Amino acid sequence: MKIATYNINSIKAHGANFFSWLKNNSPDIVLLQEIKCETENFLYFECESLGYKVAVLGQKSYNGVAILSKFDFTVTAKNLPTFTDDASRYLEILVDTKKTKFYVASIYAPNGCSPDKNIETEKFKYKLEWFDALYERIAYLNTKSFPIIIGGDFNVMMQDIDAYNIEKFINSPLYKKEIRNKIHSLNYLGLYDSFRTLDKKSEGFTFWDYTANSFVTNLGLRIDYLFTTSFFTERLEKCYVDKKLRELDKPSDHTVLVAEFRGF
Repeated sequence: MKIATYNINSIKAHGANFFSWLKNNSPDIVLLQEIKCETENFLYFECESLGYKVAVLGQKSYNGVAILSKFDFTVTAKNLPTFTDDASRYLEILVDTKKTKFYVASIYAPNGCSPDKNIETEKFKYKLEWFDALYERIAYLNTKSFPIIIGGDFNVMMQDIDAYNIEKFINSPLYKKEIRNKIHSLNYLGLYDSFRTLDKKSEGFTFWDYTANSFVTNLGLRIDYLFTTSFFTERLEKCYVDKKLRELDKPSDHTVLVAEFRGF
């Protein structure tokens, strides 16, 4: 089974490239973030014509998450149940492959950054509280005895190797100790970072901003993740960054992260 996550940064702007990639790579499940369209305006036909069932939690112009699946599923949560939020950041489904059932969630975590320090303080507080609610949700899902996969844009670097120059981010909401503690706490819930499970040394960048030829010079960050509980971690064969979409003209500032599991 192949699962991919991708911050598409507008399904309308980057959909053509994405659907070409989707047709050529044929993952079983895809998690999308920053679709930047209302639920009813998502490109359902294009997904369904390639054999996917679709769940969407959209929002006009900003945020928004979606899940594409070749398997049947039911939607189990739209946004985090214990966190009141106007932004569309969390979408969860229960997948049924006929062999097994498991939870999948697409996540677009708050960024927390702002050039105005007063605003950044409030945004960072919101980010920390959002991660607390995510922890609560995963703890709840653990009581259901189904395996879990959560993936998406977490807007956090977990360790120094996850940035081209970590010194530039020491005091950033992307790397402050408080937010790193929040994402590392997911390990206590039995979630494993798929990329680092197989590769302790490579950079694994998934994001390069649009300035100063950052992609060409590899000034990247690793802020997109696929976390799995032990059922999937034990079956993990590959986890890799596919840079093809980032290499195209007018791309998203992210690229695709893919994990492959045996036994499905």
